[in-house]
Amino acid sequence: MTTVPMDEIAPKTTILLVDDEATLREPLAEYLAGQGFAVKDVNSAAAARSALTAMTPDIVLLDIMMPGEDGLALCRHLVETRQLPVIFLTARGEPTDRIVGLELGADDYIVKPFEPRELVARIRTVLRRVGRGSAPQAQAEDWLYSFEGWLLDPLKRKLIDPEGVTVPISTAEFRLLRAFLDHPLQVLDRDRLLDMVQGRTAHLFDRAVDNQVSRLRRKIEPDSGDPHFIQTVRGGGYRFAAVVKRTPPRPDGA
Repeated sequence: MTTVPMDEIAPKTTILLVDDEATLREPLAEYLAGQGFAVKDVNSAAAARSALTAMTPDIVLLDIMMPGEDGLALCRHLVETRQLPVIFLTARGEPTDRIVGLELGADDYIVKPFEPRELVARIRTVLRRVGRGSAPQAQAEDWLYSFEGWLLDPLKRKLIDPEGVTVPISTAEFRLLRAFLDHPLQVLDRDRLLDMVQGRTAHLFDRAVDNQVSRLRRKIEPDSGDPHFIQTVRGGGYRFAAVVKRTPPRPDGA
């Protein structure tokens, strides 16, 4: 197992690379380090969990098929407990496998073998989309969203209900909710939602957005079977039916 020391690079963006195949993992770690990233590479999900006790990477590159805990299980843990962006590195090319990964909250995937330059482009695209690493954010993007007593804090990625209770939200659910809040009272079809939430590969997976909407409804709707906020528009897609307000965060971060 090869590690590129963090203190020798002084980077702005850190990557956790998880892949059991040393012949791919080690040269890829060296290439990414040469592109200015700080890379910690490990050969299993267990080693990744151990590494995460000492670091918070900006993004995780994750193989799906590994001995022991596989990449899908680790991805579920990462997006639910750490809200980390994930790109799958996978030899699996079947649409069903890709759909499962995206529905778990992964941000993108790339099929082996791949061109390292393409992977770097994907990494930078995901970082811009989620506002992590060295990707700059405009000040307005930090503003808080509020609707009917709910509050979404984009910087902290916290969703707070009208009683002041923090509601756990995955990376995929956060991106979907933010897409709705950026376009309140507008009809957004599935293609547009998927493009905003998942980027260039999303158009292959129409079913993914419906499943994500169902999960998000269970988080914010008083009755997910009779939704008040996220309304289905027949033949059109979805519409967020609440007035959304934007306010700047307080200087103390509260």
